Amino acid sequence: MSLYRTIKTFDNYPCSHRQWRHLGHCKYLHGYSRSFTITFGCESLTDSGFGVDFGDFAEVKAWLAHWFDHTTLINEDDPERALFETLHDKQIVDLRVLPNVSMERTAEFVFEFVDAWIRKQTDNRAFVLEVECRENNKNAGRYLAPQAG
Repeated sequence: MSLYRTIKTFDNYPCSHRQWRHLGHCKYLHGYSRSFTITFGCESLTDSGFGVDFGDFAEVKAWLAHWFDHTTLINEDDPERALFETLHDKQIVDLRVLPNVSMERTAEFVFEFVDAWIRKQTDNRAFVLEVECRENNKNAGRYLAPQAG
């Protein structure tokens, strides 16, 4: 049986983050406009001939905007988390806490949400094969579905 692939890119999500464990400049708060390229797979197409319908992503767009549009991202174990939470409470930053803010781990975070979402939307006909999280035109991380690994 054939495996179809459908690729959707979501871009222009300006946010800041820091990697507090990094020994270099990434330990400082800095920002990028993130983008996400998601590769979906399926073995059968819709009656319209689509793997997934590009017009059906409003919920994913809203979820991505919540997490990544004008937000500040930190790792859940950041030793300055209380300070960032205070800054959030004072409306200085719009804080989001992730397991880890690296491109690779952010790709995994997005994969988990979108894969569960598309499986529900398509009654398990479609699924996510890969998510690429890009912080700029030079740096990206990818997460592949375990069975695709």
